[in-house]
Amino acid sequence: MASTDGVDTTRGGAGGLRRDPTRSVAIAMIVLSVLWRAQIASRGYLGADDYVLITQSTESDLTPGFLLTLYNNHFMPGGRLLTWLITDSFGLTYWPYVLLMAAGQAVLAVAFYRLLRTLLRPSRLILVPLGMFLFSPLTLEATSWWAVGANMLPMQLAMVLALGAQLKYVRTGRKRHLLSLALSVLLGLLFFEKTLLVVPLVFLFTVCFFTDGGPVRAVLTALRRWWPSWLTLTALVGAFASVYLVRSESSLRRPESPGELLSFLTELFGSTLVPGLLGGPWGWLGAGDGAPVVAPPELGRWIAWAVFAALVVLTIRRDRTASRAWVLLGCYLILVAALLGATRLGSVFSAIAGGVPRYVSDVVVVAAICVGVALVGIARPAPAGDAPRPASRAPRPASRSPRPASRSPRPPRAVAVVRTKAPTGPGAEHRPDPSRPDLLGPVPERYREVVTSGLLVLVVVAMFGTVWTTSRYSDEWALKYGRSYLDTARIELASAPPGTVFFDTPVPDGVVPSLSWPYNLQSRFFAAVGARPEFVHETENASVLDGLGRIQVATIQGSSIRPGPQEGCGYLVAAGQTVRMPLATPRDDWFWIVRIGYLSSADGTAVLRLGKGSHTFPVKKGLNQRFFEISGGGDAVELTVTGTDMTLCTNEISIGNPTPKPE
Repeated sequence: MASTDGVDTTRGGAGGLRRDPTRSVAIAMIVLSVLWRAQIASRGYLGADDYVLITQSTESDLTPGFLLTLYNNHFMPGGRLLTWLITDSFGLTYWPYVLLMAAGQAVLAVAFYRLLRTLLRPSRLILVPLGMFLFSPLTLEATSWWAVGANMLPMQLAMVLALGAQLKYVRTGRKRHLLSLALSVLLGLLFFEKTLLVVPLVFLFTVCFFTDGGPVRAVLTALRRWWPSWLTLTALVGAFASVYLVRSESSLRRPESPGELLSFLTELFGSTLVPGLLGGPWGWLGAGDGAPVVAPPELGRWIAWAVFAALVVLTIRRDRTASRAWVLLGCYLILVAALLGATRLGSVFSAIAGGVPRYVSDVVVVAAICVGVALVGIARPAPAGDAPRPASRAPRPASRSPRPASRSPRPPRAVAVVRTKAPTGPGAEHRPDPSRPDLLGPVPERYREVVTSGLLVLVVVAMFGTVWTTSRYSDEWALKYGRSYLDTARIELASAPPGTVFFDTPVPDGVVPSLSWPYNLQSRFFAAVGARPEFVHETENASVLDGLGRIQVATIQGSSIRPGPQEGCGYLVAAGQTVRMPLATPRDDWFWIVRIGYLSSADGTAVLRLGKGSHTFPVKKGLNQRFFEISGGGDAVELTVTGTDMTLCTNEISIGNPTPKPE
């Protein structure tokens, strides 16, 4: 049964699945990929940016201002909305994000399979691009790390839906598909501004697959024939730019040298993209609580490139129209590389930018489609009563087609996929039966058995390579310092005795990087946690959470005063006097914690000065200590004591940051 939009459908139910084994295998592949990746995601936990997004959701009401606030210059109101809803309902927990990413992957997988069935000729070979998309290691971050999945899954879905809508508009000319096209792109833009790349992708898709002639003629044909699509997309981009640009800061950077740019491109294409499309990179380099970066073996890189080059040559020799698929992929890669080079180079992270899979996870969608077109070919819809003029001037099927010559009218508004045995389009002499494309068309008959065996071996090797790569990623993703730190801290805080207080200091860099300040402070990090530390600005006895999340007695690590001149006292400070005490190493002008240990003859008050900063604190009779915050800097401190007939001895003044006291 044919849909009104040219989608080749089959009867539903168990009988339909039995009559269409390709669909059955595709469904099994989708289910397997979703379950497998959900299991991988569940082994890990939140990481880095996730904590910041959750903290911001905890501290904010659900308002338009909050949703439209950029995060690291990213426009993601959709991601902020989902994070806020989960945080408000469940607090700081992980399983809702795993469930949400799995659901998003399932929807995306079904949409991608439907696009392949609509775009390509009927063939079991469509399982190749489907498998490439479902199991590519390049998309593992998008299905396991919430901060990435909240951006990339909607963008990938927007790409698939937008291409499907444009395909239907090209084939039917119905204006309702323009609305679907606009809504698809808008969906992606609400989660990630990089979705703007979908606009040139739709244009390239149309030019490469639905026009004839050279580049200039093809572009002009696409502009003239489907101008409503470009007008719709231009209006949408203009509206989005008016919202995004007034809120964003320029992220453009300039590479420091041509060598930096060359190294980036070599790493991006040579180590990440091509090996990733063929089951690599086979090795990973851990990156803390974030996703690992690629670390492929040198031999694997060269083999991946050799296989990829052979695939391109073989498909072009078999059908020259496949060259348009590779042109589309190449053009999109240029767009992605230009965007990454302009925004990721010239920074502290430029050395590893080319090895980050999430930067090219959107390319997997385009690559899988192009591989499908190169292997199978594009389905040519039969003309319908109200169908528009065909997009391509390929020869009509020969009159010898087994279809009866009856001219009985077809139902209006119906477009069916042609299933004739007659060839159409350039290169069709290599493919006498479109329903069963001959992949080995250019291979002489006497070599086909050997080549077929070699291809089967390559497919099996790629499958095992994908399993190996994914398993190694899963092992790296399961190592979550933040989860261990948070679990331990929760237990410790719940059982801490009354009066346990802390200064508001950063969590370890391995949990939330210092670049995320002030959201790496403990007060922000624990905002969504049930058991929260009690923070103070001054206390006699301070505690601190160590690097493992355990509560420890605090001391100060930093700069201390030099030993005083008085034997058994250090520095002797009498009432009304000010004594200057030099520091062993100067302190920069910053926010510091001070610890002073002293012996006082009576109660009173003291003032400690550090550069332009000062702090007044109470003094108690006897041997005591005091912790307090101060803002200042310099190479010495000054201590003034006020009280009645009071003297104070101290040889212990430290200025720095809280740290566990050595046992």
